[in-house]
Amino acid sequence: MNSGQVHSGLIIVDKPQGWTSHDVVGRMRRLAGTRKVGHAGTLDPMATGVLVIGVNRATRLLTYIVGTDKTYTATIRLGQSTITDDAEGEITGGSIAAAVTPEDISAGVRALTGTISQVPSSVSAIKVKGQRAYARVRSGEDVQLEARSVTISRFEVHDIRRVNGGRQQDVDVTVECSSGTYIRALARDLGEALGVGGHLTALRRTRVGPYTIEGASTLDQLAEKLTLLELDDAGRALFPVRELSAAEADDVSHGRKIAAGQEAGPVAAYSPEGTLVALLENRGQDARALLVFAPGNGPA
Repeated sequence: MNSGQVHSGLIIVDKPQGWTSHDVVGRMRRLAGTRKVGHAGTLDPMATGVLVIGVNRATRLLTYIVGTDKTYTATIRLGQSTITDDAEGEITGGSIAAAVTPEDISAGVRALTGTISQVPSSVSAIKVKGQRAYARVRSGEDVQLEARSVTISRFEVHDIRRVNGGRQQDVDVTVECSSGTYIRALARDLGEALGVGGHLTALRRTRVGPYTIEGASTLDQLAEKLTLLELDDAGRALFPVRELSAAEADDVSHGRKIAAGQEAGPVAAYSPEGTLVALLENRGQDARALLVFAPGNGPA
């Protein structure tokens, strides 16, 4: 087991099915021996895959990770709609999907690729008048959320299978998308476009920004050995890099501006010793700190 004394960094977790993101954070707090733990983007309990956890000072990077593009593999069931747009909700409708052809599915997928207007699932974690939408739905309220613009850069069909005597069809897909995209909503909208209804039966997140499932560890593996991507390495993976002189590093660490660099920002700025000093952003002729990290990457 881990000693509980860890530095600042990121943990790339392969979240198991049935766990909430909050459950995973609680487990990481116990393994890391610190309360300063957070996650970069919720995964539903039904979903599995990449959940990026920040520990100590690295929690300050989570805001930037949340906004990165993501990749998912999923299974969409055509011919059935549910109240939650996934397999955990009660069935609310649908029509026999036997007549839907692969060409119909391909056309529907193409229409949902690119920059689209998407209405999030009514059971999302979006707040409506201070309360989560899913809580309002569970209390019996009819929740209507506003559409938002999202980008689906890849929506690829891998396999189509007839199930339940051909009444429904399961479609295995890969989706690459911008932050804020709801894969459940894609399943719902594809089913609606085809006139038969649809919902999500499986979801696995395989990438968050630069972090992939190949680099993720299960909770059991992390209980044996807490694998941490150190803060210095995390900054290099997430941002363009600016190498500072000793004088520049001293100025930035004390909140003073320095001359603007080549990248507009955010830029990870490093001391000559290779320590992440700050995230910088150019403002006119100057570079100013968005975040300053204290010297060293200890737990404080």
